[in-house]
Amino acid sequence: MERASNKAGRLLQIEALLLAYPEGLTQSEIARRLQVNRSTINRYLPDLDKFSIHETGDGKLAIDRDHYLANVRLTMHEAMAVHLAARLMATRTDKHNPHAASALRKLGLSLEKLAPLISAHLIASAEVMDDEARRHDPVYQGVLETLTRAWSLGRKLWLKHQMSDQRVFEYVFAPYFIEPYAVGQTSHVIGWREPPGALRTFKIERIKAARILDQPYTIPADFDPREKLADAWGIWYTEAQPVEVVLRFHPRVARRVRETRWHHSESVDEQPDGSLLWRAWVAEPREMLPWIRGWGADVEVVKPVELRERMVGETRRLAETYGWQVGQGDTAQDDTLDQTFASYFGA
Repeated sequence: MERASNKAGRLLQIEALLLAYPEGLTQSEIARRLQVNRSTINRYLPDLDKFSIHETGDGKLAIDRDHYLANVRLTMHEAMAVHLAARLMATRTDKHNPHAASALRKLGLSLEKLAPLISAHLIASAEVMDDEARRHDPVYQGVLETLTRAWSLGRKLWLKHQMSDQRVFEYVFAPYFIEPYAVGQTSHVIGWREPPGALRTFKIERIKAARILDQPYTIPADFDPREKLADAWGIWYTEAQPVEVVLRFHPRVARRVRETRWHHSESVDEQPDGSLLWRAWVAEPREMLPWIRGWGADVEVVKPVELRERMVGETRRLAETYGWQVGQGDTAQDDTLDQTFASYFGA
């Protein structure tokens, strides 16, 4: 490394060195790379706090990555994009995230002179995100922080995962990617799980404990989360070919459907009666069920057959829940149902 001519330059070089060596370096190793005496590095110790550099238990200097402040400069429009992302996260999760609130507050303060009205709004949004009414889940927050730390260091974790049936298993896990999931207001982590020595996805809310191990890992060069999730409706992916989903939307919601691009593969065909035929190729159509249910009687599943039959069964159970005894071939009762729903929807 080229030798710096002054103390400020050397401090910046130490910062750059330790960012490149997450496990830290001894004072002798740093001095050798900077071409200075070891005593020089020792004299700099009081000045290293500003870079979140500390002494480790094994006599090395390392950057505390949990508290290191990255220097980021944003335009006003870039800051607004970050604000929108943070607000979207806040409305799609029920858990308190102090780091998101803190980031938004810093963003607001940075714009205080440039755009005071926007600044005040960002700070107010941070206060909302810090609202005590939001569910505080220290286990979830601790697991998320541990996953983030392991991902940044490239180190595997031991974790304890609870299945939906309450069974608990322990694994060694290498995190590759963390993805939010708006449908369930949850977050998921994709990575390499041992056993079985394969790519798996964990719902972070179901990880009950996590501990970083002294086992490094590298993410394969051919792993691309965009490609892995390209055909997913949300977080479910599969090695099988995606399935064609065809939905028919009623004319009264046609405009709303057109206003949003719901999937990268979608195509929409307007029908003579004003309805829409919506098509997309989806990795796992069952993941679409909450969205389909949300359209109520304004959508009909045309394909695939399995998804259509699932909705037929759910519709029958829903009718029975509200007191309708739906039967096959009961013409008089079917006529009554038709009249009731026609009246309700104004058809």
